[in-house]
Amino acid sequence: MRKPVKIGRISLALLFILMMALLTGCGQEMMVFDPKGPIAQDQRDLIVISTVLCLIVLVPVLAMTAVIVWRYRDAKGNKAAYKPNWAHSTKLEMIWWGIPIVIILILGGVTVKYTYALEPSKPIQSDQKPIVVQATSLDWKWLFTYPEQGIATVNYLQIPKGVPIKFELTSDAPMNSFWIPQLGGQMYTMSGMAMTLYLQADEAGKYFGTAANFSGEHFNDMKFDVHATSREEFDKWAEGVKKSASPLTQAGYDALAKPGRSGEQFFSAFPDNLFYNIVTKYAVGGSHGAHGAHGATSGGSGNESGGKQGAAVSSNKMEDVTAGEAHGVHGAVHSASGK
Repeated sequence: MRKPVKIGRISLALLFILMMALLTGCGQEMMVFDPKGPIAQDQRDLIVISTVLCLIVLVPVLAMTAVIVWRYRDAKGNKAAYKPNWAHSTKLEMIWWGIPIVIILILGGVTVKYTYALEPSKPIQSDQKPIVVQATSLDWKWLFTYPEQGIATVNYLQIPKGVPIKFELTSDAPMNSFWIPQLGGQMYTMSGMAMTLYLQADEAGKYFGTAANFSGEHFNDMKFDVHATSREEFDKWAEGVKKSASPLTQAGYDALAKPGRSGEQFFSAFPDNLFYNIVTKYAVGGSHGAHGAHGATSGGSGNESGGKQGAAVSSNKMEDVTAGEAHGVHGAVHSASGK
């Protein structure tokens, strides 16, 4: 009889090892636990703290379950105490009610603290002025416009390290989710809404960006590389795009917005007020009455000549949307922690 029991134990051990191997993601690095910016670091800390607090309850419960099942099994010669009339123990009640209550109070306090700290539209404290990047999810590609630099890219994002990035997010396609795991949690992009998300890369490097929401046939192709470089390299790159790439016209954008996959593209300019027009295109009556604009400050871009006047004009328009008939929106998902 002992041989089958031994084989069963070995099988359970192998099954446990196999499950752990599968949960590691086939050996791929868990990017959420390798943060490269202040937002991602706080989110990682929240995940770790929450997990440890939960394990304080989970591990003893699972261990006690296994011990009790084994100790009080129906077997010949079992000498476990038999107390059919036992019903209450004040000491045990205090333990299995007191500990979870304390943990819940601690977890609640931690969650409130990080929820406030990780508010997506809350600017990151820095001596550097934030750079605005407008991200628009299309079928099935990402359009990034830089209103201050007057350039645009598709499926490619370059930012300076150590500088806060103010992402303004919207969609000209089905709802999607913008996510750079090593910089911060995801946030939804929705038509008729301009959402704000602050992120920052503290280290130079190449980071993975993706769409984290199913949006159709080729949604898995909505990936993009994020290149964090020095400020000097970023400025040089932006100037190079400005000099060498072709402009994105309105007709070009209309073609880009049609469903289809795309590789990396670069544009030296884009139509004035493009982001603003995308946000309000589904609104009744034009620029007012959009579903909402959450903290957007500059919805348009420089014109094809590359000036910043267009960005200032569109900034005022986005403020009009925020202050007009728009409904305030806080429906954003921000983290591998659900924020």
